Amino acid sequence: MIEARRSARIWLFAFGYFAAYVPYSALTKALSSGKLGATPLAGFSMLPVATAASALAMIATITALGWWRHADHFHIGAWKIPRPGRYTFLSGLCTSAILLTTTLAYTFEGTSIVFMMLLMRGGVLVIAPIVDALSGRHVRWFSWVALGASLLALFDAVVTSHALGITWGAAVDVGIYLVAYFIRLQFMSRLAKGTPDANRKFFVEEQMVATPASLVALAVWAFAGSGAASSELRTGFVDLPPSSIAWVVVVGLCSQGTGLFGGLVLLDPRENSFAVPVNRAASVLAGLAATVIAARFLGGASLTPGELVGAALVVVAIAALTLGPRFDATRAKA
Repeated sequence: MIEARRSARIWLFAFGYFAAYVPYSALTKALSSGKLGATPLAGFSMLPVATAASALAMIATITALGWWRHADHFHIGAWKIPRPGRYTFLSGLCTSAILLTTTLAYTFEGTSIVFMMLLMRGGVLVIAPIVDALSGRHVRWFSWVALGASLLALFDAVVTSHALGITWGAAVDVGIYLVAYFIRLQFMSRLAKGTPDANRKFFVEEQMVATPASLVALAVWAFAGSGAASSELRTGFVDLPPSSIAWVVVVGLCSQGTGLFGGLVLLDPRENSFAVPVNRAASVLAGLAATVIAARFLGGASLTPGELVGAALVVVAIAALTLGPRFDATRAKA
């Protein structure tokens, strides 16, 4: 019964992740390619407003859920202020890096939504069993099946999308994303993925760092740095086209939705090699849906045969994760 409730909960969170990721990735790609608004927006110029919207949505969400009480606190007079622990603070910084690199991933010219998504998600799939081994978690057979199918989807993306032509900027973006996830998953495995209270404590303390840290980092980069990226960031802070601001706010709100539901999926008590494929499958299917929507309504590129093969392999992974636990439960009763 407990396992059934867990399964229902993680797939509900996965659907929320999917529902937030579709508009998030489609709008980001559309804004950066000039399909919405008067002119194309540079990827860095979208980050300040999107991140500020995410930070406000984070505060509103945790307040509405009543979860601030799960965090550690310190006192200033009569005020009780929530604070992160040392390791949740570091995990929040990793989440900040993930948020920024994910948004930038869909702005590089010459790379599709699905290709960048498969590359980044596939990399995390490789990381998952490594983190399980380091944290002493047992990986069950259906998690290995899902992991294998998801990695085949990654290989298909690399072969059919000519990954050797990926730009240096996109490659660096993916590298930072994967390193941040490797560190974050280890903190999750050691500090959370247990009782609901432990998960909520970790979630709140990590989230209260992630988007504010992102906003501070962007401001420092924009006004203390130099070069094209700093110039684009300054534009995002002070001169974003009014016709695009509302769309970028929506991108930020959807980004926070992916952070909320994606984090809850990853905090599932089962092994990372189970939770990560659920999370990755939801995002890849969302990327496929976003590509179809962009092609139909925004004049974007259509899905390629290789991307459809990758989608089919992701469906295989989902089937393994859904049916595997039921098969084991039935066999145990026999």
